[in-house]
Amino acid sequence: MKTAIIGGGAAGFFAAITCAEASPGHEVHIFERGKTVLEKVRISGGGRCNVTHHCYDTRELVKNYPRGSRELIGPFSRFGPEDTVQWFSDRGVPLKTESDGRMFPVTNSSQTIIDCLSRAAYNAGVKVHTSSRIEQIRPHDGRWHLDNQIFDQVMIAAGSSASMWEVLAGLGHTIIPAVPSLFTFNTKDTRLRDLSGVSVQRARLSVPGTRLTSEGPLLITHWGLSGPAVLRLSAWGAREFREMDYKFQLEVQFAADMETFDTWFGHNRQHTGKKTIGSHTQEGIPARLWQRLTEAAGTDAQKRWADLDKTSARQLYEQITEARFQITGKSTNKEEFVTAGGVSLREINFNTFESRICPGLFMAGEILDIDAITGGFNFQAAWTGGYLAGLAMSENT
Repeated sequence: MKTAIIGGGAAGFFAAITCAEASPGHEVHIFERGKTVLEKVRISGGGRCNVTHHCYDTRELVKNYPRGSRELIGPFSRFGPEDTVQWFSDRGVPLKTESDGRMFPVTNSSQTIIDCLSRAAYNAGVKVHTSSRIEQIRPHDGRWHLDNQIFDQVMIAAGSSASMWEVLAGLGHTIIPAVPSLFTFNTKDTRLRDLSGVSVQRARLSVPGTRLTSEGPLLITHWGLSGPAVLRLSAWGAREFREMDYKFQLEVQFAADMETFDTWFGHNRQHTGKKTIGSHTQEGIPARLWQRLTEAAGTDAQKRWADLDKTSARQLYEQITEARFQITGKSTNKEEFVTAGGVSLREINFNTFESRICPGLFMAGEILDIDAITGGFNFQAAWTGGYLAGLAMSENT
């Protein structure tokens, strides 16, 4: 049996290794169009490689996937984060869990993961071809013709590849148009000027006129807003934001658990009445940001809380709980670039990751219309899809 895997990334390598280890007689080839393999692994997590996430409950795990959550329940129950951790541990690469649940190699180096996968592929007899672009894929007489080579089965794990999507469309697959996901928001609002690096731990975001909401840490950058709350919102709103041309109003509540105005106002007058407004920040809001919010509300920072009238207090409260920012565009999150879109999930058998349209054709990774928020979840989908596809391919004779 001769198997071709197009794409030398996480899903492709995991599929190749799984297939070759489970069926030693298999001849498995990886074709990578670039000069190097596992490039996304190399840059992930700032060069540390966020391998997976310490979320072992499948029902909770799938909540991190705006697209693919329903389809991945079964696959994750067969090969989930705990299995990924064990897989690398068995090959001498222990992982560690950080406070936010992200998991990295204890070496803090993505090269450790690259070396592990490369070594496992070599030991299993997988043949890796770099600078090898496959232009044509066509079935003929029960086999697959890739340019001038013939294989018994083929897997496509080429990431967000427009050329591969075009090939798959030619084979009868439905391609959901790709749009960016996991991006940060640009704004020139003067309230944020010179506040780059300031963060709040629990903000609530919403887009007026839509159902889009998000909650979590918020980071101010030199171009606008970032952090987990923004990235989560960008993932779930990927298509809507594209339709808006990334120009929309964002409402920010800088303290997610803020009490009602009357309670807040009464509490401050009663318990902090002798303190000046500028010296007494609220709800964990950093001092520099608090200064900007009081200025935006037209509040005299030297005034005591006891002397603040209700109208002025409400203006300040609204800056804390309903601050609106005009978003003017987006920026890529660090070196990561994740897309929403790809092969329609209705056309994939998620027991095997085999095409329902073309028997003998398998797919995993970002070639499919599956994506997740940041935190190791996209890699987990790649490991899972690659493993189950590799296992299924190994059983074909």
